[in-house]
Amino acid sequence: MNRAQSAPALHHPGHSRGLIDIPRWSYLLILLVRKELRVRYRGSFLGMIWTYVKPATQLIVYYVAMGRFLRLNNQINNYVVYLFSGMVIINVFNEVMRNTTASIVDNAPLVGKVYMPRELFPVASLWVAIIHFLPQLAVLLVGALLFGWRPGVMNLLAFLGGVILIAMFSLGLGLMFAAWNVLFRDAENFVELIAMVSLWLSPVFYKWSMVSDAVPRWLWSIYQLNPLTVAVELFHYAFWAPTSGVAVAHATELIPPNFTIWLASATVMAVGVLLLGQHVFRHHEPKFAEEVGR
Repeated sequence: MNRAQSAPALHHPGHSRGLIDIPRWSYLLILLVRKELRVRYRGSFLGMIWTYVKPATQLIVYYVAMGRFLRLNNQINNYVVYLFSGMVIINVFNEVMRNTTASIVDNAPLVGKVYMPRELFPVASLWVAIIHFLPQLAVLLVGALLFGWRPGVMNLLAFLGGVILIAMFSLGLGLMFAAWNVLFRDAENFVELIAMVSLWLSPVFYKWSMVSDAVPRWLWSIYQLNPLTVAVELFHYAFWAPTSGVAVAHATELIPPNFTIWLASATVMAVGVLLLGQHVFRHHEPKFAEEVGR
C-alpha cells in the first residue's frame, strides 16, 4: 500500500470542523457540563432544588394572573397543564439562549489558553439547560397524570419533536449571539429582550385560534413559521391534548390547520438557523482569544 494513501488526513492546527467534531470531544464536553453546574450552584444551600422552585413560582404567578384574573381557566380545559406545558419549553429556549450567549466570555481563561473546538462551550450550555429541564418535565408529568393524561404514540412523538426543534433553534441562535457577545457585550441585553417577549410570541397563555381569528392571513403565516410557536403547540399536543375532557371540549383546536406544513417549515427554519449560527460562530472564532483576553 502506498504510504501517502495510508496516511491520515491532516488538518490545519488550531482549527476544528465545528459541531461535527463535538462527538470526538465528548469526555471534555461532560467535564464542561459538570463544571458549569458546579459553578452555578457554588455556595447555594438549595442547589438543584432551585430548578423546581423557580418554575413552580413562575407557574403560580402566571396561573393566578392569567387563569384566575383573566378567566382563561374558564375558556381552556385543564388550563394549568396547558400553561405549564408551553411554559417549560419556552424556559428551555430562554435558558439555552442566556447560557450560550455568555459561554465564550464566561470561559475566557480556557478560550485564551487551551485549544479545543470553541463550539464545546455553547453545546455544554445546551446540555445544562436540558438537565434543568428534566425536573420541570417531572413536575409537568405529575400534573398531567393528575388530570388524566393518557398519551398515545403520536403524543410522545410530538414531545420528542418539540425538544429537538427547540434544541436546534436555540443552539443556532446561541452560537450567533455567543460570537457577537465576544465583540459587543450588548448581545446579552438583546437576549434578555428576546426572553421577555418569547412567552407572548407563542401560544403559552392563550390558544392559537385567538391569533388566527384576530390577525390577517399573512401575519398568521409568519406567526406559525416561528419554531417557538410550533414547539409550544407540539408540547400542548403531547401533554395537554391527552388529558381528561380536552379532546371533546377542544376537538377543533388541538392542532392548527395544515400543521404538518407548519411543522416542516419550522424544522427547515430551525436547521437553517443552526447552520447560519455555525457559520457566524466560525467566522468570528479567530478573534475570540484576543477579544476575551482584553
